[in-house]
Amino acid sequence: MAMVLRRVLLNGRAISSTGASPMAQSDSFAPAFSRFFSKPAPYAVKVGIPEFLQGIGRGVEAHVAKLESEIGDFNRLLVSRTLKLKKLGIPCKHRKLILKYTHKYRVGLWRPKAAPTKA
Repeated sequence: MAMVLRRVLLNGRAISSTGASPMAQSDSFAPAFSRFFSKPAPYAVKVGIPEFLQGIGRGVEAHVAKLESEIGDFNRLLVSRTLKLKKLGIPCKHRKLILKYTHKYRVGLWRPKAAPTKA
């Protein structure tokens, strides 16, 4: 990381020593920084219970029908507690995963990724 910053700073000194205008300097840094950033992952636009559970994976998607019939709404799933999920017959590991990812979703740290489209 230090080497990258050093290289960018040295390139900046080389450009400024040539007498280029400040506007030209800012344009010259764009290609150097663009290679360090990748495209963001595509997220599912409409998030419902099936998309949410498929985003979690790990076998949790087996409970889609049960959760849709008993809970119904995705917003109600986000505020449901462990006892309600236990009464529905969802195993402990799956309950923990569902609750973990609902918390992350509410806080804004996680969203289910969109299913890849086959071209």
